[in-house]
Amino acid sequence: MIRIKLSEVLGRKKMTRKKLAELANVRPNTIGDMYNEKVRKIDLDTLDRICAVLKCNISDLLQYQDENGEK
Repeated sequence: MIRIKLSEVLGRKKMTRKKLAELANVRPNTIGDMYNEKVRKIDLDTLDRICAVLKCNISDLLQYQDENGEK
């Protein structure tokens, strides 16, 4: 299972979902779905723009956990 840690990263950066959507030129609904871990697919260009705005790596946003919840 892949976890999306956007809510954690935004919390650390003290940035709102709305501000991220504006700066990354991504639809607010897309950011909201990622924030709430409701997405099934993520466009690589979208990830690239989010990482650029947040100055982070993909590994800061995504985390793999096996069936037992281990990283």
